[in-house]
Parts: sequence; structure tokens; C-alpha cells
Amino acid sequence: MSRAFVKETDDAPTELPDRPVSPHRNLVTAEGLAAIEAEIERLGAAHADAMTKGDNAASAAVARDLRYWTARRASAEVVAAKTDKGQVHFGDIVTVQRQDGRTQTFRIVGEDEADPAHGTVSHVSPLARALFGKGVGDVAEGAGGEIEILAIA
Repeated sequence: MSRAFVKETDDAPTELPDRPVSPHRNLVTAEGLAAIEAEIERLGAAHADAMTKGDNAASAAVARDLRYWTARRASAEVVAAKTDKGQVHFGDIVTVQRQDGRTQTFRIVGEDEADPAHGTVSHVSPLARALFGKGVGDVAEGAGGEIEILAIA
């Protein structure tokens, strides 16, 4: 009998497409690398659990994430914090004043570490790129107008 007329079983392995990986260098802080390694460990345990339970859908989803984080770990470039705080660098905590008077403080981190709601922005973000190499008192163009650097830590 032709396979075209046979119903596939629900427990057949599910293949999911890989998560897209950024084309940018994978710069990370030491904390970012530790978070990647913790995620790989967590996903390894979750994958083993899904396999034990025979949950193919969960296994496929976890395997996809595990491939992503393993690739990110392999390409990670840990960037040590610079002691020179005269210019904005990767890993710095920067306080800026926006043109509308708002003051914001954030840390420039790797793409996978970035969470603007928690005070971190990616090193490839337009804001970070505009500030790199500038010092306290310098003004950069950003979304919504000019941004003055008040402090670098």
C-alpha cells in the first residue's frame, strides 16, 4: 500500500526550523556567558525529560532551543569590562539625558542579554552604536533627537 494513504501517527517526531542566529558578532559579558551556559544545562535536562516521557513535540521544541543556545555558546566572545571610562564601550553602564529632559541609565550588553525593560540594551542597537566612542558631555543623535552622555560607569 502506498504511504500516501496511511495516516501519520501523532507521536511521529516533529521537526522545527532552527531559530534565526544574528549575523553580528556574539559579544557577551561574563554574566551573559554564565546565563547561556545555565540555559544549555536547563534545556539538556528538559530534553532528557521530554524524551523519557515520549513527548515528541516537547522534545523537538527543546532540541531546537538547545541547538540555538549551543551555537550561541560556541560563537560567544566574552568582552571584559574596560577600566577606561572616558569613552562608552561594550559592558558600560551609561546615563544619558534625552532632548525631552528624561534621564535614563542602561548597560550595553550582548544581543541575547538585552532587555530594555530591565536596563540593558544590545550593543548592536542604534542607541548603543550612536554612543560608542563618545565621552561624558558628548551629544549623539538617537531616536527622538539628541542624547547627552551624563555618566559612564
